[in-house]
Amino acid sequence: MSESPAERGIVVGVDGSPESHAAVRWAAQEAVLRRRPVTLLHVVAPIVVTWPIEPVITGFYEWQEDNATEVLKQSQETLHSEVEGSPSPEVHLELRHDGIMTELSSASESADMIVVGSRGLGPVGGAVLGSVSRALLHHARCPVIVAREGGVRRPDRNLPVLLGIDGSPASEAATAFAFEEASRRGVELVALHAWSDVAVFPILGMDWHTYEQQGHEVLGERLAGWQEAYPDVRISRRIVCDKPARWLIDESKHAQLVVVGSRGRGGISSMLLGSVSTAVAESATTPVAVVRS
Repeated sequence: MSESPAERGIVVGVDGSPESHAAVRWAAQEAVLRRRPVTLLHVVAPIVVTWPIEPVITGFYEWQEDNATEVLKQSQETLHSEVEGSPSPEVHLELRHDGIMTELSSASESADMIVVGSRGLGPVGGAVLGSVSRALLHHARCPVIVAREGGVRRPDRNLPVLLGIDGSPASEAATAFAFEEASRRGVELVALHAWSDVAVFPILGMDWHTYEQQGHEVLGERLAGWQEAYPDVRISRRIVCDKPARWLIDESKHAQLVVVGSRGRGGISSMLLGSVSTAVAESATTPVAVVRS
């Protein structure tokens, strides 16, 4: 087991949950595409007690260590199963002892990206993000990919990469990431721009055609340079008048990856992309990449 791999590449936070294994499967596919190593990282949180119960604590500590070894072993098996038939990426197993967010945030500083499940083995369930994945969206130093159980599909050239663009310079990093992913996968890029963050239509005196034209201008401005850099990527543009998160979540059913920025207030939409990215990561049916500026 490697304690300090020289090159982490793609980091996956693993805890043995079904969502964690979904994150491993997505990372395995990405590692093959990028020819990058994968680090499977499990964090054992410290035990804090206020009274002397040393025998109990010793037994629990031993269980934590045994469980950590098993989690890493099973995660590695999931990864190798996912890439069977393809060149297997270099894999590092890393076990750390500290706060989970502290260690994942630290690992993100030297990672290409960090992949986590939408929720772990804690008490939070349903469509709500787990506390760890939610916190990573705000504190990670690299792109964060949130995977949901049942949401990771095998590579399919008929499924596009979906990009949410709010018209602000803050979404530039997300646009770059989305183009790179679409190019690597050989799929179409669907660029979606929502000019409004209210679900009210029509608004008195509103000329939809004017807003639609302005929306196309925003997309044209934001995509122009990237189209030249990635001439192999076919682009489909969508302009909608509604809450952006609603459309991105709905369109995620027909995409293999959704890409959004971490935050931004821009252009026609005047929306906080921070709240949008969280909502999409909570409810999208496919993996979601949240990319910080």
